[in-house]
Amino acid sequence: MLVMILRKTPRSLRGELSKWLLEITPGVFAGRTSALVRDLLWEKVLAHRRTGRCYQLFPAQNEQGFEIRSSHTELRGPVQIDGLDLIATKTAAWRNKGHESGVGRQGHKARKS
Repeated sequence: MLVMILRKTPRSLRGELSKWLLEITPGVFAGRTSALVRDLLWEKVLAHRRTGRCYQLFPAQNEQGFEIRSSHTELRGPVQIDGLDLIATKTAAWRNKGHESGVGRQGHKARKS
């Protein structure tokens, strides 16, 4: 199952997603798509979100059974610790310690070795 959460994004983007997914409550979408459609929807969200925040959760072959993508990672976003995806609130102390966010440009996860 695919879950997408949009906050402060254009209504037209929500309308576009509603063609593929069910909008459970404003800005929260769920459905079942192929990996190709999932990735194309994510690209569309990144291209049209303006300053809004977007998250995508989808099934994966890992310990948790899902992966997380986030378009807005400056203050809060996924980090990978011991192979698990967690959500970190990145305070000034966090950034001063030199922690990596675990998320690359445009919300795509950077793999750590």
